[in-house]
Order: sequence, then structure tokens, then C-alpha cells
Amino acid sequence: MEPVLIVLIVLVVVAFIALIKTIQVIPQASAAIVERFGRYTRTLSAGLNIVVPFIDTIRNRIDLREQVVPFPPQPVITSDNLVVNIDTVIYYQVTDPRAATYEVASYIQAIEQLTVTTLRNIIGSMDLESTLTSREVINAGLRGVLDEATGRWGIRVNRVELKAIEPPTSIQDSMEKQMRADRDKRAAILTAEGARQAQILRAEGEKQAAVLQAEGEAQAAVLKADGEAAAIRTVFEAIHEGDADQKLLAYQYLQTLPELAKGDANKLWIIPSEVGDALKGLGGAFQGVTGGGATPAAPAVPPPAARVPVDPATAPRPVDTENKTARPRVEPPRQYPTIDE
Repeated sequence: MEPVLIVLIVLVVVAFIALIKTIQVIPQASAAIVERFGRYTRTLSAGLNIVVPFIDTIRNRIDLREQVVPFPPQPVITSDNLVVNIDTVIYYQVTDPRAATYEVASYIQAIEQLTVTTLRNIIGSMDLESTLTSREVINAGLRGVLDEATGRWGIRVNRVELKAIEPPTSIQDSMEKQMRADRDKRAAILTAEGARQAQILRAEGEKQAAVLQAEGEAQAAVLKADGEAAAIRTVFEAIHEGDADQKLLAYQYLQTLPELAKGDANKLWIIPSEVGDALKGLGGAFQGVTGGGATPAAPAVPPPAARVPVDPATAPRPVDTENKTARPRVEPPRQYPTIDE
């Protein structure tokens, strides 16, 4: 009984193993390559699949999702003989598991080498400045070449990105100095423009202030002249309405005389001839006030000598001692003195 039991146990184990090998469960977004006696038979899709145990074998399981593969920096020479290191990232997806398994030995390595050679061809025709500023052009060129070459491998390249473009250290220092100089230049230009605008605005403000000040002074002068004219007109009308006599006018005339001597610059001042008439009128007024009493006897005064009339044209003119110029002489009307007998 023991040998029979052992055989049964072995048969059960073999059956269980065969059952396990017969049922194949493929995850979603995956595929499996089935070979029968070393030859491709079919591709298993996602789900439950039945294969012949010990005859069909699973050659390869392939992930059908989009894959991201970063490649290490690659030295590339530009057209102006500068070496730059470029990091690339490839986004690809397997569309045909059979071709990806049998058309190329290692499609990851094949994509990397193809990317390096294509990148060198593209960068070799561009200078450093174009390389740094033409990432989209480089990406489009890489994608076109890779998509065309990897199509027969059952792989679709969805996207190619340049992670970094690193020029040599000396070139980086030169670029930094150039950028710093450009920034300083722009700052100097902006500062000069700001100073220019400030000067223009300041000049316009001073101009407007001067114009407003001149207008204010002109309006003040006009208002002052109008006020003086109104005051003179009022005084004139008051004098005519009050019918002032000669005595009052003579008194006002005498009050105005001290104003003629005011001022430090007045070196010479001339009293008009009308002062005598005013004094005569004022003297008559005082005599009228004291007319009730007897007039006191005048002291004996020798008769004045006869005065000879002087021609104004030949008379000497007063000279201004400060400016050393002769002023025009204003001569009162001629009065011939009378000789008292």
C-alpha cells in the first residue's frame, strides 16, 4: 500500500502543478509572450488565460503603460566647438509586445544609443546660443527621429525632454559676466531716464509756478491800480462835494511837505513855487481868526533892494550831488517885486 500511496501523492502534486501552469492570469495593461517548443505562439492579454502545461512557456511579460526613462548626461559638441552636457528624458510606450520582444534585443538600450547619436547630430549643427534657446526645436527633432526608428520595434516615443544643458565652467562664468553687464546697463539706462524725467517735471513745475506767480503779480498790480484809482476818485469827489476852500487846501499842502524829505536817497529836493501862495493863504486865515485885536507894529526893516528879473534859460540848474547830473529846473512864474516907498 505504501508504493501506491506514494504514486498517488506524486500524481496529485503533478496535477496541481499542471493546473497552476495551465491557468495564467495577466494583470491589466500587461501582456505575455507564449512560446511552444521555443517558437512564438501567441500573446496573452489581460485576464484569465489557459495554456498547455509543460509545452507552452511564458517568454516575457511586458508592461504596456507609458514608461519614463532618464538617460545620464551626454557630452555633445556644438558647431562652435564647445562641449556641453545634456540630460534627456524619454517617454515611450510599447504598442506591439511581439515586436518589442523579437525585433530588438534590448529596446531600452537601443533607445538610449539612438537618442545620443540623434542628439549629437542635431546639436552639432547649432551653436551654443541656439542650443540654449531652442529646446523645443531639439525636442521635436529627437521625437521625430526616435518615433520613426522605434516604430518597427513596436514602441511609440511620446515625448522627449531635455532636463539640463550644462556648458563648460568658463563659458558659464563668461555668460554670468555678460548677463551682469547687461543688467547694469539696463539699470544705468533706467536711472538716467528717471533723472531726465525728474528734471523735465521739475522744469515744467518751475515754469508753471513762474507763470502763475507772474499772473498773480499782474492781477495784484491791476487790483492795486484799480484801488488807488478808486481812492483818488473818492477823494476827488469828496473834495468837490465838500467844496473845500483855499485855506483847507493850503493846510493839507503843508502837511504833505514832510513827506518830500523822507528817504535816505533824497540828497536834493525842490519846493514848488506854490508853497508861497499856500503860506500866504494860511497866513491870511490866521489873521482873520485874530482880526479882533490891534495889529502889532512891525519892526523897522530896511527896504529890500530891487531885484532884477532872472531869465530862466540862463539861470543855473540844480545839480544832483549823487548822480552828478543836472536836473531840469522848474521855474515858477515870473513875479516882479514891488519897491515900497
